[in-house]
Amino acid sequence: MDLINEIIARAKANKQRIVLPEGTEERTIKAADQLLADGVAEIILIGNPTEIKNLAVKFNLTHIDKAQIVDPKDNVKKQVYADLLFELRKAKGMTPEQAATLAEDPLYLACLMIKNGDADGEIAGAQNTTGNVLRPALQIIKTAPGISVVSGAFMMFVKDNEYVPSGVLVFADCAVTPNPTAPQLAEIAIASAHTARALVGEEPRVAMLSFSTKGSAKDPMVDKVVEATALAKKIDPTVEIDGELQADAALVPSVGNSKAPGSLVAGKANVLVFPTLEVGNISYKLVQRLAGAEAVGPVLQGMAAPVNDLSRGCSVDDIYKMVAVTANQAIAAKKK
Repeated sequence: MDLINEIIARAKANKQRIVLPEGTEERTIKAADQLLADGVAEIILIGNPTEIKNLAVKFNLTHIDKAQIVDPKDNVKKQVYADLLFELRKAKGMTPEQAATLAEDPLYLACLMIKNGDADGEIAGAQNTTGNVLRPALQIIKTAPGISVVSGAFMMFVKDNEYVPSGVLVFADCAVTPNPTAPQLAEIAIASAHTARALVGEEPRVAMLSFSTKGSAKDPMVDKVVEATALAKKIDPTVEIDGELQADAALVPSVGNSKAPGSLVAGKANVLVFPTLEVGNISYKLVQRLAGAEAVGPVLQGMAAPVNDLSRGCSVDDIYKMVAVTANQAIAAKKK
């Protein structure tokens, strides 16, 4: 888990403004206090200021006074955010009155703060569904240029495995898009490569996974992966990417050399892109439970600014780590 410490160190060295719209949720406010104590990020808590202060006393949190606290019902930029939302959504039929009401919703307010340049990234989901977190993000922040699909990656920390020299693999999509088309799968592959660069700090070698390696089986599902591989190479020629590959051909050098001789990815992949969400989600949970890997994520990919979704069963430590991850995404986004 040295990489997590590196991610935290990078966040400390270049502090980003991370907004937590669930500012009165117990795990969230406890994580915020520890993040502020450690200097990992500048924290913005959305919630009633009195309630937040009372919770700080209740849980004996001594650093919350370092946070920026934004009252969704009463803040100095309330009209600015309402006007911004109206401009963004009036073509979809939104009225000024509806915009004013939604601007008081913490999940919408967090995204409006990012869109207005008042925050660099967002973490939510400890008490909200993925759909509720993503809806305002897609309406306000939207996807990055050239990207039409949002996906979710996990960093899988695997201990003492000869096939994972760095100790970490990136798995995607494990969280968002059920059955991506070939063009969408290509975008997911490139987004996953960029995640690896931003978070893992090494050049991505992307394997487009299938139950076939280089034509060993014929099926429309295999054809989708082959097409996606070709499209991904056109989207970003700087990424080392190959497919279609079976999982063993992607990870095991001897199998990769045998099944895909000459490949720059086979046998040494560090990013695994699954053909469907079903496969990705099942795979990460199996590796997590059977191999004892630690899964950090999902890291949402493809957004114009970093917005990450938590599991409602998340721990304080999960939130802490994901704030550091989000900060690193924000740092990388500013370098583009």
